[in-house]
Amino acid sequence: MTFLPYALAAWIFIVGLYGVVTSRHFVHLVICLGIAQSSTYVLLLAIGYRTGKKAPIFTSGVPARVGAVDPVVQALTLTDIVVGVTVAALLLALAIDIWKRAGTVDPDQIRKDRR
Repeated sequence: MTFLPYALAAWIFIVGLYGVVTSRHFVHLVICLGIAQSSTYVLLLAIGYRTGKKAPIFTSGVPARVGAVDPVVQALTLTDIVVGVTVAALLLALAIDIWKRAGTVDPDQIRKDRR
């Protein structure tokens, strides 16, 4: 068992989190959130991977000697992707609405205008 996929997932999450913290633009913030969420894809697939196992696509049951990777983890990863795209679309729609109302997508500028 190797720790490389877990380290990769942690690195991707840290890069995305750094982008979220330093973001000065709402669209950039949404992109960085997507990067941080992509670390969960790597993590889920690393958890479900089994060395030497095949994809869980069989026509007549799972042969005992071959085995398969866990299909539940793959389904969770697909669900995670769908939820991520939905959240990104909602946040981008909110960013467009903020831009229409405030004329900017810079959070600091919006705070200054509210005072």
